[in-house]
Amino acid sequence: MSTFGKAIEVSLFGESHGPGVGVTIHNLPPGITIEKDRLDELLETRRPKQPFATKRREKDRYDILSGLHEGITTGAPLTFFIENSAADATEYVKGRIRPSHADYTAYLKARGNPDHRGGGHFSGRLTAPLVLLGAVSETILAKRGVTVASHIKGIHTLEGGSFLDSPPDSETLHRLLSSDFPVINPDDADRFREQIRKAHEAGDSVGGIAETAIIGHDTALGEPFFDSFESLLSHLLFAIPGVKGVSFGLGFTAARRTGSEVNDPLRYKGSRVTFTKNDAGGILGGLSTGAPVIFQTAFKPTPSITMEQHSINMENGKNTIIKSSKRHDACLLPRALPVVNALAYYCVLEFTIRKEGREWTR
Repeated sequence: MSTFGKAIEVSLFGESHGPGVGVTIHNLPPGITIEKDRLDELLETRRPKQPFATKRREKDRYDILSGLHEGITTGAPLTFFIENSAADATEYVKGRIRPSHADYTAYLKARGNPDHRGGGHFSGRLTAPLVLLGAVSETILAKRGVTVASHIKGIHTLEGGSFLDSPPDSETLHRLLSSDFPVINPDDADRFREQIRKAHEAGDSVGGIAETAIIGHDTALGEPFFDSFESLLSHLLFAIPGVKGVSFGLGFTAARRTGSEVNDPLRYKGSRVTFTKNDAGGILGGLSTGAPVIFQTAFKPTPSITMEQHSINMENGKNTIIKSSKRHDACLLPRALPVVNALAYYCVLEFTIRKEGREWTR
């Protein structure tokens, strides 16, 4: 299904090479001012800028079809439609399967009738309206002082800094959010870019790991057992094309340590509860502790590469060779960070309204 949420329900629609893509956001409180400049600014962060990025340059022009009047939400469903203006479908052939894309499974799901152009509804193009969802969520959560920021934690075999080693402060978060290639340690940027450049020149691609911090949110957000904070956020993150893993705090590293090493001691500072470290990533029992929520998202290498690959044509039942003539993103990660941030904002908004209702949004 392309619909998600209970308190704030969202519906995603469109295809990569169709007229456009969009999102409808249901149950938004009326009276929320939506700044178009902020929407434009966040959409810009998702667009390709690096020399190793895709050559498809969408302008991301959008229309607001309902739910907004004179810049203020009306309470009706808020619907965004983003035009596809730079789609070129000449390379795509029905039934010719691109390795490690959704082409094969989409063909089966659609009983031989998929939109094969650029992955159709399975395309990363659908992340553009998710950024608008995040922008709306961020606007509402600004009343609570919530901030979400991500950085590039690793590219291919290279590792960089972590929020677990350097707890995020406002200066660091501002620097990350204002960068096209955000890293905790500035010296990592050149190393990471060089790794991507080498893959790009070879016609190949590399994966990477994003790390994200959520701060300023309320405590005890989450609905055990099946809608725990981790469960809901992971559900959303795995909707991003290319995501292959999500972990919180130490993640899998915790399995190789002892309880005395990974437990997070608590202390009072006056009447305020604090943690001396945050290996749990700000979540215990599926609920937010109030400490920063720290999570990692692993992205696979871009499957669109210009190297020759063996594949099949399901229309004629024959083997074939696939070689893309186009340049695609040599690494998905830099453009994916705004999408991760957007879904994290939406997750916090969903949980906050479930817990406290809508009155605080007035």
